[in-house]
Amino acid sequence: MTTDITKLGVKASWRDLTEGMVIAKAGTSKEFNTGEWSTDKPVFIEEKCKQCLLCTPVCPDSCIPVKEGKRGEFDYDHCKGCGICVKSCPFGAITMEGVE
Repeated sequence: MTTDITKLGVKASWRDLTEGMVIAKAGTSKEFNTGEWSTDKPVFIEEKCKQCLLCTPVCPDSCIPVKEGKRGEFDYDHCKGCGICVKSCPFGAITMEGVE
């Protein structure tokens, strides 16, 4: 039986699909320094931080490490400078500045 998977509503198993691109070695974004793309970077002002950790889950690049319930310095190797963390901080403990 031949399955035509180009038609809507036709059920096909994964075995019926044609092979797509094969990558010899899997990787993650940890291998790429995407922080080099940014023109702005967030700056952590520790004295103002209340450790509410509201900035941590909103970071799309997971650049705000948390250890023992406290946030650490930014991972600038992977931060793209989007500024979402700045908007999430109710205490003004994060500001943006230009990258030199």
